[in-house]
Amino acid sequence: MISTFAEYKKSIDLFLEKEFLNDSPDTLYSPIRYILASSGKRIRPCLVLMACHLYQEEWQEAIHAAACVEVFHNFTLLHDDIMDEASLRRGKEAVHIAYGIPSAILSGDAMLIYAFKYLEVYGAESFKKLSSLFSSVSIAICAGQQEDMDFENSETVTISDYIRMIENKTSVLLGAAIQMGGIIGGCTEEDENHLYEFGKNIGIAFQIQDDILDVFGDQDKVGKIVAGDIINNKKTYLYLKALDLLDEKGKARLKSLYASTPEAVEKKIEEVRSIFRSCAAEAYAQELKEAYYILGVSHLEALNLEGDKKQPLRDLAEFLIKRDH
Repeated sequence: MISTFAEYKKSIDLFLEKEFLNDSPDTLYSPIRYILASSGKRIRPCLVLMACHLYQEEWQEAIHAAACVEVFHNFTLLHDDIMDEASLRRGKEAVHIAYGIPSAILSGDAMLIYAFKYLEVYGAESFKKLSSLFSSVSIAICAGQQEDMDFENSETVTISDYIRMIENKTSVLLGAAIQMGGIIGGCTEEDENHLYEFGKNIGIAFQIQDDILDVFGDQDKVGKIVAGDIINNKKTYLYLKALDLLDEKGKARLKSLYASTPEAVEKKIEEVRSIFRSCAAEAYAQELKEAYYILGVSHLEALNLEGDKKQPLRDLAEFLIKRDH
């Protein structure tokens, strides 16, 4: 029987709900339960389970690796929200707003430790591969977050710099998630590499779609403050591509807007949106997203598996780049 995405997600939700149900002290674990209960789409842990299921029927064997990825991902969101001073996450108060910064930091630290601990259930050979991969990806994500913060004060950020940053900050975890599932399922090393490249490239497309939704999305669907990247002067692909496309006067105006922090941000947001539309920056972003999607799917098609087994991952990849939330 082929499990649906909903079945994978339900299994993760139940595992995480039980995992921290009665842990104490409550002041440490309540923030963890709070962020994990706002489940989001559970894309990353579902990728672990889906990849395992490509190679064996007992996909539940990968549940601890899936929990590792999901708890780690939420740890990064918790700390990112503190660094970005974000007030909303998934339509609710961010953890540091609901519980205070000290509690949010400490609960995040505990989540990081739990993430690595979940891998201890696997045999020595699998554990070595999984922990090595996960450690490397964790360091890359830290580097990506630091680059993201550095870009705020840099005048020389290029599009290639930005792609490298989102690869580290966002897409390597998707690549690692699906590779981890393949490792547990017993895939070949060649397929491991294709799984990682599929996830990584889909992850880049996923982040570009996030950039588009941040500026042009519906806040009720997105679940966080729309135009947060504009408010915080984030140098996303839209901003960098606009600078490539605009004339000198337009560049100067856009840079001026991104150097400002007005109390009433609505006018700034609308003017930046208007500039992005005027130079077709969104259309270029859509094209780049599609290119990474096609590259990712090419690695999926290269897997040494029957085509119908790959269909759930094809469907998920398409959803990720066409979603409105």
